[in-house]
Amino acid sequence: MRIAYFGPQGTFTEQAARALAPGEDLTPFETVRLALAAVRDGAADAACIPIENSVEGVVPATLDGLSDDAPLVAVAEAILPIQFSVLTRPGGGDLRTVASHPHALAQVREWLEANLPDATPVAASSTAAAAVAVVAGEFDAAVCAPVAIEHYPLAELATGIADVGEAQTRFLLVRRPGELPAPTGADRTSIVAAAENRTGTLAQLLSELANRAINLIRLDARPVRDSFGEYRFFIDFEGHVTEPRIVDALTGLRRRCHLRFLGSHPRADRLPATIEAGAGNQDFLDAQSWVDAVLKGTDA
Repeated sequence: MRIAYFGPQGTFTEQAARALAPGEDLTPFETVRLALAAVRDGAADAACIPIENSVEGVVPATLDGLSDDAPLVAVAEAILPIQFSVLTRPGGGDLRTVASHPHALAQVREWLEANLPDATPVAASSTAAAAVAVVAGEFDAAVCAPVAIEHYPLAELATGIADVGEAQTRFLLVRRPGELPAPTGADRTSIVAAAENRTGTLAQLLSELANRAINLIRLDARPVRDSFGEYRFFIDFEGHVTEPRIVDALTGLRRRCHLRFLGSHPRADRLPATIEAGAGNQDFLDAQSWVDAVLKGTDA
């Protein structure tokens, strides 16, 4: 398989791509949108992209990239612990600038203030792009994924850095719509909902999940670019699209708004879905069987 990933080489996304697609052909792309475009136009079979970080939250470029253009669906996810290395050119020298992706800089802000107080943080398109810029002499240091040292002729000033020791990032493997992974009982379903901006809209959407005792995992909003004040809601919840209870919820949601299905796949943390009494798949099947019996005149 040909796997696109948010690059260049030496990023955490490369590490995630290795875990999600071991032994496959990996090709870096400069932005998340370009990696997704490679899948849409057939240049790649799948793409590995970051979706959320436990410290800095969601990755806006990923949410926007999945909601725009031709549909793509997530088929797998990985969660990586995030600790950084600080790389410099061999020989050292004064460190006046330190570059990285904004999410990375935010996660080592305290370390930089304590250890490189005279260095000015500079945003780069990715952690690896910062390493490339240090090699080129544009900046003095880069905050990178530890794997970057394998790709660039730089020296390691420090490693294992993170202001929050338990920081993690979740990554998705996405591809064009097709056969989905089988349900496991520990799955995540993701959708994006575009609803009218009126009183109670979000509450009504979430009630479709709450009324079926489906556990919400994540909720984010992103603006609709060409309509100021309008938003899309990105919703993750427990369960798999093949389950009767999830089908029932999606049917209710679709009646209320426009939906885009973003995938059903096993959760990386393997946490089983929360099933309350009376809200399991068999309960939904039994309820439908009762209605069928009523329609046939055979209900006891």
